[in-house]
Amino acid sequence: MINEEDRNLLINYRLEQANQTINVSRFLIDSNQLAVAVNRIYYGLYYAVTALAIKFRFETSKHLKLIGWFNKEFISTGILNPYYGKILRNAFQNRTKGDYDAFITFEKEEVVVMHKEMIEFIKTIEEIIKPSEISFAGTSPKE
Repeated sequence: MINEEDRNLLINYRLEQANQTINVSRFLIDSNQLAVAVNRIYYGLYYAVTALAIKFRFETSKHLKLIGWFNKEFISTGILNPYYGKILRNAFQNRTKGDYDAFITFEKEEVVVMHKEMIEFIKTIEEIIKPSEISFAGTSPKE
C-alpha cells in the first residue's frame, strides 16, 4: 500500500512525463518522424490518465482497462465531455496501428491536430487532479 506522500510524488512524476511528451512529440513532428510522434502523443495521454488513476486509487497494467476506467468514471458520468474520450480512443488506435501495422503513414496535418488535442487533454487532466477541483473520498470520482 502506497502512502499519501508517495502517491502524490507518483502523480507528479506521471504528470511530468505527460508534459515532457509535449516537447518530444513536437520535435518529432518537426523532424517528420510522424509514426513515432503518434506513439509519443498516445503515451502523453496515457501518462496523464495514469496520474488520474493513481489519484483515485485505480490500478491496472492494461491500457484498455485504464481507458475503460477513464470512460466509465469520467466520460459516462459527465465529469468530462465525450470529446476527451474520443481523443484518448483515437490516440490509442493510431498508436496501435503505427506500432504494429505494416506500411502505416500519417499525414503531418493530422498529427499536428493530435498534438494540439494532447496538450488540451493533459491540461484538462491536470485541472481535475488539483485538490480544489475534485475532492477525493475513495476509489471513484463519483464518491
